[in-house]
Amino acid sequence: MKPAPTEYSPAYAAYVALVTEDDVLSAIEQQSSATQKLLSGLDESRAAFRYETNKWSVKEVVGHMVDAERIMGWRALAIARGETQPLPGFEEEDYVRNANFDSWRLGDLAEAYALGRRANIVFFRNLPEEAWDRRGTANGSPVTARALAWIIVGHERHHLQVLRERYRL
Repeated sequence: MKPAPTEYSPAYAAYVALVTEDDVLSAIEQQSSATQKLLSGLDESRAAFRYETNKWSVKEVVGHMVDAERIMGWRALAIARGETQPLPGFEEEDYVRNANFDSWRLGDLAEAYALGRRANIVFFRNLPEEAWDRRGTANGSPVTARALAWIIVGHERHHLQVLRERYRL
């Protein structure tokens, strides 16, 4: 069941809207396969491409996707387990800058993606029914574990669309 708008911050509405499927578990698994296929078709030169001087490289976009997968997955875990403390936000520009993703081997980025996504798939597949509705606070806004699953899929869809349209992948 798709999350209601009251289950997440309006800042995530565009990501949630990108997920048209009713079954988020199937969507997250299919997306994982497609993203891994895309990454396996790149070489180091293509992964270093920037469509403008001050824009992220392909590696930096992928690294940001890896970071967001981990962070959103951790938020879902914490909220599903009943965490009552507010969870912090993250400044994506700082994270990308401090990670130095351009120095990573593309294969390592692809592996980090695959492992993080696999962990989230197993987590969500085994989430008790009542845990999907649990609410917490992340980045100063209320959010449910369910909404975070949709946000994970929608966030990646957004960045894959950017990679296709602006980076011509």
